[in-house]
Amino acid sequence: MPTPSNLLIGLFLESWRDKNMMSNDKRVDGRTHRAIVESTATVAIVGMGYVGFPLACVVNRAGYEVCGFDVDPFKVEALAAGQSYLGQLAVARFAELADSEKFSATANPENIRRCDVVVLCVPTPLDEDNVPDLSYVIQSTEMVADVLRPGMLVVLESTTWPGTTREVMLPILESGGLKCGTDFFLAYSPERENPGDEVFETASIPKVVGGIDDASLALACAFYAKVVCDVVPVSSTEVAEASKIVENVYRCVNIALVNELKVAFEKMNIDVWEVMEASATKPFGFQPFWPGPGLGGHCIPIDPFYLSWRARQCGGETRFIELAGEINTAMPGHVVDQTCAELGDTVAGSRVLVIGVSYKPNVSDARETPAAPIIEMLQARGCEVSYHDPHCPTFPVMRQYTIDLSSVPLDEAHLSAADAVLIVTDHDAIDWQLIGTHAALIMDTRNAMDGIAVNGRLVKA
Repeated sequence: MPTPSNLLIGLFLESWRDKNMMSNDKRVDGRTHRAIVESTATVAIVGMGYVGFPLACVVNRAGYEVCGFDVDPFKVEALAAGQSYLGQLAVARFAELADSEKFSATANPENIRRCDVVVLCVPTPLDEDNVPDLSYVIQSTEMVADVLRPGMLVVLESTTWPGTTREVMLPILESGGLKCGTDFFLAYSPERENPGDEVFETASIPKVVGGIDDASLALACAFYAKVVCDVVPVSSTEVAEASKIVENVYRCVNIALVNELKVAFEKMNIDVWEVMEASATKPFGFQPFWPGPGLGGHCIPIDPFYLSWRARQCGGETRFIELAGEINTAMPGHVVDQTCAELGDTVAGSRVLVIGVSYKPNVSDARETPAAPIIEMLQARGCEVSYHDPHCPTFPVMRQYTIDLSSVPLDEAHLSAADAVLIVTDHDAIDWQLIGTHAALIMDTRNAMDGIAVNGRLVKA
């Protein structure tokens, strides 16, 4: 049964279609809409990473022909061969997409020209001064502008500051003479991916959609209504852009709060995990967040700064965001300080085994992982650092860190040889009892050893 929001979308689309079909100069709108509704449209996904790849899978399952574009030739070759570059959890999906007769991978922008819908899923990082870096959005938009044709719908999914779609993308796309709302259409729909989540995947997560104009909103809603469980139309691209950042600001600020509480409770000899578990028994008005060694992933450590930067440009303040950023950024150093304090005078030359280097459990994604600054700071203090991670056989290349390490086996020999075992990521595949049996000192930043028998010392860091 259609959801209430999709029923409203259907009525909106019907009204918009009837209005546009009355004018011959709007026929291209009708062709695009029919192609979307009848699943005969060709869809280009620009950027086949953690966002673009799963989107390509569900768009393909919805019956559309999909053209996966990426500037990285390795990814294009892997996509054609059905070989995963996003970890073991995605292996079957890569094979499924490669076997589809309606999927092709390319690094040639000319192949986008034939597409009816173009979705941009490109990175939006920060520069070294925490200023938004829109270079990937700008470059990909310029690429689309070169192949833009009448009737094309362009959608941005990358997280960015409110105003990007209208102020940055629109002028580039209109620079060739085509006009938005009549010749082509432009919308924003923020990605809501959660890598490694086996409960909520792309098709089962509602999509917020905002358009530059009514026609753009109508086409974008029609497209996503065929792909995901529910579509949530909003009044503008700016509202849609802001909604995504608010989702991540909410998590960033609350994680910072519990990280600050953790440090405060340590001085009171109170276990913050036990406190949070107790508070979480309240059936209303409380949602638990959990402390950790620092933030990781592309979203929470980065996206809030897009809003704080934009607020400053508009004369506003975001003190909560900036304070939360300071607290979360300080957590790796706090963990290192605690570890070195436990090692005492023997820090220099101490052997530290880090458990887990991806930013979250059960995935190989190490973007912005707190393991990187932790390892670098331990090495700077003279520690001999090794790591074990079943999902990351070699330490990934990162923007700000170059760590030349490979995963070592998790066995009695490596555990017994370590002066400290530092738990950064609590993968399900880790043998926690083996660590409890053979580690002399365990620094646990994730409460992973809760309920595990420990023969050495256990410190909740």
